[in-house]
Formats: sequence, C-alpha cells, structure tokens
Amino acid sequence: ALGRVARLAALCRALRRREAEGDEAGWAHAQEEAEAARRELREIVRPLREPGYREALRRKAERARKRRLRLQRRKQEAKAAKEEEAARAAEREAKIDQWRAKCIQEVEEKNRERELKAAADSVLSEVRKKQADTKRMVDILCALEKLRKLRKEAAARKGVCPPPSADEAFENQVESLKTLLKNRTELYEAEERALRVMLEGEQEEERKREMEKKQKKEREKLLQQKLEIDSKLFGDPDEFPLAHLLQPFREYYLQAEHSVAALIQIRHEWDQFLVPADHPEGSCIPPGWVLPSLPTNDTWATAVR
Repeated sequence: ALGRVARLAALCRALRRREAEGDEAGWAHAQEEAEAARRELREIVRPLREPGYREALRRKAERARKRRLRLQRRKQEAKAAKEEEAARAAEREAKIDQWRAKCIQEVEEKNRERELKAAADSVLSEVRKKQADTKRMVDILCALEKLRKLRKEAAARKGVCPPPSADEAFENQVESLKTLLKNRTELYEAEERALRVMLEGEQEEERKREMEKKQKKEREKLLQQKLEIDSKLFGDPDEFPLAHLLQPFREYYLQAEHSVAALIQIRHEWDQFLVPADHPEGSCIPPGWVLPSLPTNDTWATAVR
C-alpha cells in the first residue's frame, strides 16, 4: 500500500507538470496511469477496512515475531551447547594429554631405573667374576705349593735336595703373588660394597618415591572427601557465587581456619560439653562434621533440591 501511495504521488506531480506545460496527450496518459494506480491502491487497502482484519494481522505479526524469537533462541541454545561441548572436549583432551604425559614420564623413569639397575648388576657381575678369577688363582697357587712340597719330599727320598736359594726364590715369588691377589681381592670387595651401597640407595629412593606417591594419593583422597563434605554442608562453590546467601554461614563455620582467636573461642565453647563416652546425659564430640541425613520423603527431597 505504501508503495502504491508513493507511485500515485509521483503520478500526481507528473499530472501537474503536464498541465502546467499544456501537454494534453501526456496529461491524459498520466491520468490513466494515476487512475489505474488509484484502483490498485483501493483494492489493496479495502481489506484494511474489514472488521477484525487488523487484529488478524496483529496476531499474524505476533506469531511471526515469536517464531523469529524462537528460532533465535534455538540458534543461541545450539551455539551455547556446541561451545559447551567444545569446552568439554577440550577439557577431556587436556586430561588425556596430562594422563598420557604422566604415563610417558612413569615409563621413562622405570626404563631409566631398569637401565641403571641392569648396568649396576652388570658391573656387579663383572666384579664377582673377577673375584671368582682371583679365588681360582689363589687355589691354583695353593695347589702349586702343595705340588712342590710333594715333589720335594719325593726327591728327598731319592736323595736329591734342592739348594736353599731355590726354596727362597720360590717362597718369595709365592708371597709376591699372594700379596698381589690379596690386594686385588680387597679392591674387588671394596667395589662390591660400593655397588651394593649404590643399589641399596636406589632401592631406598624407589621406596621413598612409592611412599610419596601413596601419601599424595591419600592427601588427594582426603581433600576430595573434604570438598564433598563442604559441598553437602555449604553447597557447591562453583554453583554458588561468593555473594550467595549461604556465604555468611560459610564464613561463620570456617572462621576457625583463618583466626586463632576464633579457634580458641570455639574450642572453649565445645570444651564446656566434654563428657565421657558412657555418660547417660550426653555423648562425646564427633571427630568431624555432622553430615545431614538423607531425605525420608519426596517432599523433603524436593525442598532440598
């Protein structure tokens, strides 16, 4: 309708211009176009005069507006869901990468420890082999002494006696070899002791690392239990902001963690109610938080939620 009104206004201006110029043919042609535009405009605006038409148009426009809002809301919800899924996927990927890096680090540490232990065992076996060789040489030397003694006795029975210089040379040579073998034995024993100390140190370090891992897991478990208890008592800190209505209660019940004076005051108030475990009119102080019991009916569960 607005388009037809604008066209009709342009034709009216053209009619005035033709009339001012005295162009009768052009004026007649413009008049026919103006009449046609006026009839089209009348046809278009005729439904607007009917009762209830504007209300129907308003309802139609309202439906279209709601449909646009609904589509926009669905688009925003889909976008938010997509972003949330992308964030969860990124968090999962980060956790997987962290777990993979941890596993790789543990495998590398075990490989290094295995290589170090294998190297130490190899060196220890080499030292033991040297000790065995030294012991075998000592046995051979003792066997040589026994053999010479037997041969000397056999020669003496035949009336053949070696000169004293030969006995002295043999004894000097044997003593020199015994001293050399003794020094080597002491050296190999020192090496074995050093290797055993190193292996015991590595085992002690391994036990210490295992103990630290166990203590770390225990601390994480206790921290998780504490967070669960705090969330049951004071609500989830991620769900409730600092300005939430439970924040004053949270600060009141946790004030002893930040103030020594508050801790002393609270302990003084608790100590007034100390009683033995078998006292008929009371019970001992619980070691931790007294957690609320589970809802016993659906109405209570609805209120808790």
